[in-house]
Amino acid sequence: MIAPKAQTFPKPNGTGSKNPTAKIAMVPDAVLSQDKIRERAYELYESRGREPGQDEQDWLRAEQEIRKRKP
Repeated sequence: MIAPKAQTFPKPNGTGSKNPTAKIAMVPDAVLSQDKIRERAYELYESRGREPGQDEQDWLRAEQEIRKRKP
């Protein structure tokens, strides 16, 4: 039997990117967008009288509205 090769991973030394904060800066926008979509979807749910069963439609509508607002 042949022994499996050991996996090697790059060491985190901070030299892997020209701008290491670029990836970090993108995360808050994504989180904020998800939060905005969630809030708008809940508003839509409440405006329908809190009837269950249309959560996916509310989410998709909220997502469309939020993305339309983004520049």
